[in-house]
Amino acid sequence: MYVPRSRLFDLRPRLARRLGLVAFAGLAAVAVLMLLALCAVVLALMHSWQTLNEGEPLATGASSVAAVFAAYLCARLTTIFHVPPPEPEGIYLPPDAAPEFYSLMNDVGDHLGADPIDRVWITRDPNATVLQRARWGCMGRIESHLLLGLPLVHSVSRSQLAAVMAHEFAHLAVQRKGFGKLGAHLRAWWLRVLDAICESMPIVEALADRVLRRFYRDMLRLSRLEEFEADAIAAQLVGAGLLGETLVEVTLKERFLRQDYWPKVMAQSESRARPTIRPYREMGLGVETGFLRPASVRAATAALLEDDEGASLPFHPSLHQRLNALRVPLRAAKVDRPSAATHYFAPLLPTLAWVFDHAWWQDVRSGWRSQYARARRRSDD
Repeated sequence: MYVPRSRLFDLRPRLARRLGLVAFAGLAAVAVLMLLALCAVVLALMHSWQTLNEGEPLATGASSVAAVFAAYLCARLTTIFHVPPPEPEGIYLPPDAAPEFYSLMNDVGDHLGADPIDRVWITRDPNATVLQRARWGCMGRIESHLLLGLPLVHSVSRSQLAAVMAHEFAHLAVQRKGFGKLGAHLRAWWLRVLDAICESMPIVEALADRVLRRFYRDMLRLSRLEEFEADAIAAQLVGAGLLGETLVEVTLKERFLRQDYWPKVMAQSESRARPTIRPYREMGLGVETGFLRPASVRAATAALLEDDEGASLPFHPSLHQRLNALRVPLRAAKVDRPSAATHYFAPLLPTLAWVFDHAWWQDVRSGWRSQYARARRRSDD
């Protein structure tokens, strides 16, 4: 696999190693405090038993209180230290349910030299991402999970989905392999511990923010560098033009779903007690009819030239920055192509849509009915 060379890409592994060492030191410090608290519990209990036998009730009471306090501190530190990552959410996709997609995924992974994916999950999110999780929460073999959004596969073609897979597997091939995988695990673990400390001990939060400001800033730098590097590696496999086209297409479709499609779905709550449009069942048709080329896409692309929404996302470079790094123009696909959803997942779409529509209705039902009741009252008035 050819890895593009750049001063920025040379900086990335050094930055990742340094942040991994900082995370390891932080975790080790918390573990030492936890062990010290446990030792304090044992010593206090031993002293309490000794003073009890010697007939010293005040000393016994003081030692017992100290043991309780140390046990409480040890329990809090243990809870903070063992903060498992959230489990992947979605519908598990077994290999025999989508053999062509697994073939695409394996081909891309083999070309880039990435470690294999352990499990694939179909989600409700309009994106794709690779998560790595230790098998037993914070310990054990680090497993890789691909989370693939149903809205995403409705939004891209087969070739564009291959570009998305190339970007995601580039992270695994270069940044999440060997010691890089362990370093990423330690950094994520340390961030979870910091969140738990700040949440359970607010007095520590201000101090931690001052002391770890550089760590937070460098984590942000690392995240952005990794995105640029993954784009560069993916462009070597699928071509910079296709990757740039895919980035534009995904941005356009995500904006359409967020600004047009979902507001129209939710607008039904003004007139109906239950929706007649099932959003995930109708999503493929909605994306297809909402982006009839060339007029609608030309207008939406022109809007992107003036409004770079990605600039507000701290952990990812903006769309314009990524396109500039690839040296490609901001240009959408010229023709409509069949979606990746219909090619790879056609037999599964009714079941996936039913599950996600049911979950969506459970989430919004209460608010929907409240909005419908308010609309009825306004109409009656």
